[in-house]
Amino acid sequence: MTQIAKLALEDGTVFTGTAWGAIGERDGEVCFNTSMTGYQEILTDPSYRGQIVTMTYTEMGNYGVNLEDLESEKPHLAGFVVKQLSQRPSNFRSQQSLHDYLARHGIVGIAGIDTRALVRRLRTQGAMKGVISSIDLDNESLVRKAKNSPGLVGRDLVREVMPTAPRNWTEGLNTWAKLPLESNPAFADKQLHVVALDYGMKWNIARHLSDEGCRVTILPGTATAEEVLSYEPDGVFLSNGPGDPEPLVYAQDCIRGLLGEVPVFGICLGHQLLGLAAGAKTFKLKFGHRGANQPVQNLLTGKIEITSQNHGFAVDDTTLPACLEVTHRNLNDNTVAGLRHKEFPAFSVQYHPESSAGPHDSRYLFRQFREQMLAQEAATPSS
Repeated sequence: MTQIAKLALEDGTVFTGTAWGAIGERDGEVCFNTSMTGYQEILTDPSYRGQIVTMTYTEMGNYGVNLEDLESEKPHLAGFVVKQLSQRPSNFRSQQSLHDYLARHGIVGIAGIDTRALVRRLRTQGAMKGVISSIDLDNESLVRKAKNSPGLVGRDLVREVMPTAPRNWTEGLNTWAKLPLESNPAFADKQLHVVALDYGMKWNIARHLSDEGCRVTILPGTATAEEVLSYEPDGVFLSNGPGDPEPLVYAQDCIRGLLGEVPVFGICLGHQLLGLAAGAKTFKLKFGHRGANQPVQNLLTGKIEITSQNHGFAVDDTTLPACLEVTHRNLNDNTVAGLRHKEFPAFSVQYHPESSAGPHDSRYLFRQFREQMLAQEAATPSS
């Protein structure tokens, strides 16, 4: 027997559909992603913590789920909304159905609603707090719960997804083969040591750093600058992560202590935190940028990059201090998509160059980070 589920928004709108995945109830900010594929990478991206994700493409689950395409150990989002769920996954790499995967990890889903109407409402009104439930089907009750839910602004969600202890990363790209400590043999002449501050990092980022010949040490995002520097890194990476960057004062303080000491490269939340640490401010976007088809212009080269993005906040370019230069712009709304520090070797982008899932246009940024570390080492007098 088909079980009913409902999705209620804080503005009083209620959608009725079919329950799938886990049976239960979760609240979160309702957002949408325009990717046609890559749902497994979206589900396991820690940046979606606290969000109910709506996919705009009409069918999800058609190629199932496999263990190689995970971006973290488990799904982190609050709920998953689709127009149609494929009941028969067909792919030689598939190991289980999307329904079974979500049920196993306790993620509540709803299917069969008019996702086009939902997305039009979110684009018009902005991202809203919501509740997805297959146990409480009372409209008034659900709307009340949506209104009373905490939302994203002002919350520190990083502490809910970051690792609790340091670890050494051992995987590269392609087959995710285990790497020796010397990493990619193409860079055997000089192995660089990168400390990655994990605020909710996608695994493919660490794989890219490894493929650039780097030994990668991952530290919790709460690490101090003194703790980071005690590992004697050649560079520091600032990862993606969920939610509002402004409450993360500990991360901003750490980054300030690192600027000028080692080269720094930030992605997504790491980009926002670098901006805040340098003196800029951030703001909440109306409905965010989430998808694998976001156009960005590199202002330094003039080239256009198609990028994968997932964020609901952005750096406010009207607050940029003199030490920061905008290097990339989102061509959909002209928001800041990249920054460069004018005094210290530090840069960041608002999108995901690790291309999982998404286009490969921006992978050059990892090579740029490596070159920056080598230049810094060459410019540092030997003791």
